[in-house]
Amino acid sequence: MPVDVKQIGERVKQESALLSRLRSEVGKVIVGQTDLVERLLIGLLCNHHILIEGVPGLAKTLSVTTLAKTIQATFRRIQFTPDLLPADLIGTLIYNPKSGEFTTRKGPIFAHIILADEINRAPAKVQSALLEAMQERQVTIGDQTFKLDEPFMVLATQNPIEQEGTYPLPEAQVDRFMLKLKVTYPSRAEEREILKRMARSSPKMEVESVFTPPDIIRLRELADEIYMDEKLEDYVVSLVLATRNPKEVGLDIESLIQYGASPRATIYLTMAAKAHALLQGRGYVTPQDIKSIGMDVLRHRVIVSYEAEAEGKRSEDIVQQIFDTVPVP
Repeated sequence: MPVDVKQIGERVKQESALLSRLRSEVGKVIVGQTDLVERLLIGLLCNHHILIEGVPGLAKTLSVTTLAKTIQATFRRIQFTPDLLPADLIGTLIYNPKSGEFTTRKGPIFAHIILADEINRAPAKVQSALLEAMQERQVTIGDQTFKLDEPFMVLATQNPIEQEGTYPLPEAQVDRFMLKLKVTYPSRAEEREILKRMARSSPKMEVESVFTPPDIIRLRELADEIYMDEKLEDYVVSLVLATRNPKEVGLDIESLIQYGASPRATIYLTMAAKAHALLQGRGYVTPQDIKSIGMDVLRHRVIVSYEAEAEGKRSEDIVQQIFDTVPVP
């Protein structure tokens, strides 16, 4: 069945007003960080989770909480600490001595949007409990399994590994995050604006609710329908395959890569490119959509070798080399 790109484009134009309004609401509180806000929306449109990394004080938590306020959905913030237990996250069974029965007390994971703050300060057991919720969208308490409500999205923040009291997340868990974002310092002009808005005892943080769960589901369906040419699909596959076998594209960096990206990267890069096109007001994907979002999809899926670390090479450097080398259709 042929795809009517023009019709999809018309629907995208109709929804653009809603997306623009949401961005303007977030902009009432967040200064700059346009890439961060855009990527949070991409995660929301693709129904997947996001990992945000940056030093303290860069509005990571504030961005997530502000986005949650613009959506008519339940929101929970969970502060991850070294003494956190899985029961503190998913819930537990409470014994009633009068009836002699156990009752289920659900934890804060039962919400639409979860802010997992400083996720890399928690022990492995807690991270494993979160993994089931993220991947299976369900939680097991005792012998009962509970489905999580839709939409369900985990937005996790972490401090750089070099900071005190942090632990690297397992590769299996990091791979469950669709995007890994690196938040950087604001520009001089943005810092001046932050000073004007926030340097007071009670800064204004009020935003209006723009999205409802049915809006999110409708926009997700539209994102799935965004047209992507077969040549661009081949381009995505070539990029991911180059992380596993760089010699195929003429790159002699095989010794720098311990593990390449899995097929999950191919799926996520395609979905993210479609959502990026939707946010740009287009009903079709361009190579620039793939390049714009590609680093955030691939940076945590390319595991560098000890040789690369000795040379001071990061996964971002390798991914950038691949993007510079693989021919664009």
